Amino acid sequence: MRLFIAIELDDDARGAIAGEQKRLKAEFGDGAGSALKWIRPEHMHLTLAFLGELDDNRSHTVVEVIRQPIQGDRFSIVFGGLGVFPSGGAPRVLWLGLVSGVCEVGDVQRQVAERVARLGIAPEPRPFHPHLTLARWRTSRQSDRRRALAADRGRDVARIDVEAVALIQSRLASAGPTYTTLCEGRLGDSAAPPLQSD
Repeated sequence: MRLFIAIELDDDARGAIAGEQKRLKAEFGDGAGSALKWIRPEHMHLTLAFLGELDDNRSHTVVEVIRQPIQGDRFSIVFGGLGVFPSGGAPRVLWLGLVSGVCEVGDVQRQVAERVARLGIAPEPRPFHPHLTLARWRTSRQSDRRRALAADRGRDVARIDVEAVALIQSRLASAGPTYTTLCEGRLGDSAAPPLQSD
């Protein structure tokens, strides 16, 4: 199974992100826009840890550790602000960052990464940088970086209340990926209202 751990988005957030993508497509115009492969909002997740291909036995073990409660209260995330990867040269990925909830997401990510590390599943060596991938460049130039960052309007795009993290199985196919949630680890008291992030 190809597995990853993520915070899932709700329909309102996906709709708002689709609107932001539409704005960016218009802003970039036909030339730059055609160089980008846009990610469908229904395929977006805020990925906390990518686990890769695991056999059935290891997958069942991961389910057992991820479905345990997550320490910490429920919280809110606000998405906003554009960025690109990598940090230098021609960009390959256009992403949407977090305006609030960064510290809380980082704490949750550390917890799930520690859990899977105890199972012998090494976390990715790159530092964790919470984001949603909006698009990937098929071909790009250095000028695409400036153009993408100039399109940032500095406004909030979407908000979600985080109550759980999900262990998700992805299946890759020519028609596009499909996702199945295998289990959830709940945060704090699910009956309590979400906390506002600064």
